[in-house]
Amino acid sequence: MKIRLLDIAHARSGDKGDTANVGVIARRPEYYPVLVRYLTAERVRSHFAGIALGRVERFELPNLGALNFLLHEALGGGGTRSLKNDAQGKTLGSAMLRMELDVEDQLIVRGEDDV
Repeated sequence: MKIRLLDIAHARSGDKGDTANVGVIARRPEYYPVLVRYLTAERVRSHFAGIALGRVERFELPNLGALNFLLHEALGGGGTRSLKNDAQGKTLGSAMLRMELDVEDQLIVRGEDDV
């Protein structure tokens, strides 16, 4: 089944130089294993093709139920050098949440509190 990342996670993003940082936080503890399994660095790199020109690194934060991604060469040199509209990467979290993931049906059980 296809799910929107937005349905199972929140995101925050920012920057350091030419590297964007996108944190993805599971909405519920049981969604974290789904993120770990399906939200790979390769999947994120593909989603940001043409934006993230360098490598994509993924860091797992199980105690927070979150993944952190570094998108290298994604900001046109960074805030002081770039002519991009979002040279600090603030909108990349929202862009990440538009991603769709193909997951096994039994992995997602939505509760009434899910948005």
